[in-house]
Amino acid sequence: MDYDDLASFLDLNKIGVLSYASDIDALVRRRLLKFRDVKDEDDFDIPNVVIRSLKHNEVYQLPQRKGLDCAAMFELLDQWFEDLNDDAISPHALCEELQQLFEDNPQVGFVKHLKEYYLSDEDEMMVAFFAHRLVNRDDDDIRFSDIEDLYDSRADFNNAKGKLRTGEHKLQNKKLIEHKCVDGLADVTKYKLTEVAKRELLAEMKINEAEEKLANMLDASKLTEKQLFFPKDIQRQVEELGSFLLPENYQKIQERMKEKGFRYGFACLFYGSLGTGKTETVYQLAKKTGRNIMVVDVPQLKSMWVGQSEKNVKALFDRYREQVKKAKLTPVLLFNEADAIIGRRKDGAVNAVDKMENSLQNIILQEMEQLDGIMIATTNLQQNMDKAFERRFLYKIKFDKPTEEARANIWHSMIPELRELDVHTLASKYDFSGGQIENIARHYAIDTILHGQSEDVLPMLIRHCDNERLDEKNVKRIGF
Repeated sequence: MDYDDLASFLDLNKIGVLSYASDIDALVRRRLLKFRDVKDEDDFDIPNVVIRSLKHNEVYQLPQRKGLDCAAMFELLDQWFEDLNDDAISPHALCEELQQLFEDNPQVGFVKHLKEYYLSDEDEMMVAFFAHRLVNRDDDDIRFSDIEDLYDSRADFNNAKGKLRTGEHKLQNKKLIEHKCVDGLADVTKYKLTEVAKRELLAEMKINEAEEKLANMLDASKLTEKQLFFPKDIQRQVEELGSFLLPENYQKIQERMKEKGFRYGFACLFYGSLGTGKTETVYQLAKKTGRNIMVVDVPQLKSMWVGQSEKNVKALFDRYREQVKKAKLTPVLLFNEADAIIGRRKDGAVNAVDKMENSLQNIILQEMEQLDGIMIATTNLQQNMDKAFERRFLYKIKFDKPTEEARANIWHSMIPELRELDVHTLASKYDFSGGQIENIARHYAIDTILHGQSEDVLPMLIRHCDNERLDEKNVKRIGF
């Protein structure tokens, strides 16, 4: 409703009804009402949580705000930053709420250490946002689009953005946030809490750096959409799996599995040659269905210390279970190039390494039995896979090298300016995987940047194709 509706109900004119504006604001602060848009405070409605309480004849109470521990505080932060994202509260109002929350809970370690930095209220809110994203979303990759909602005005946001880019922001000077490194280089569009900030501010939350390195969370909304081309049989299987992963279908199928007493976790295996699109298919399925991906660093799972590998695997699945509970949509747990952990177990293992390998695999098998979620593993060496793993994968899709028709489609999608005749020449002459064609397309892109667009593209591409094939008849010597 809006003030016109309220005026009509109270039989007042439009000026008289504004005397109730302070009451409306008070109800909004108590979360009994919310503005439909904080930029236009004329429209308001009742939050769903309040309606639910009324429906069940229960007293609606604000979440407890005093005497909180760190975990309870971050639960509250999760709700408040969600409200900010939904435009149910303004940045200024949220900043005030946070200051009151910090004042009411000086005993929380996060608050105690944060206050030692003597920051402005706005900077404290940004630190709280970074910490919230790490604790509640397992997201350590913050971009400008993520922090834009923290500012009331575009000018303030642009000012903060400029300082962050140049490394002059106060939070960077205080060693609280830093540029995120990508391939060893600082990316001035991505930010994260520093390791010092994690240790000091989030000590109570037990943010373990070793566990953080076991897997990286990919946000589905940040994945690049790509068109993939497969032979008809593979395309049919991928589309079927994509349909199953759609939120409305996934929930129904999972509930039906529970009713029938079946295991309701879903493990999938993508196997086949290198460069056939296994990993990219996982990314595109996640993009299509809106599911984040938890990408496991398989080599990191295996530790040189006896007993640590087993702890790593347990910690990994514990972390995934937490993500399943927190997320609106069940994320995908991706074991990419999983050959090292799903290979055949050693019979009669005697040495410590073989015993550790078997123990690690047994834990993964047990976790797959109890899986409540979506696990996808990719492998190039399916012939070495232990039979026990094979039985636990519900969906198994073999990715063959693309047919000539699929290769033609890939060539055309990678280099759209190619003539039709050239596309078919390359597709018929070279039995390449999608990954190999992408390599050649990248070479071609570099050539055009360095030397400009060539009038006759085909000879250049054929040269790159011949270099790509490292067979016995066509090996180029490199070195001295």
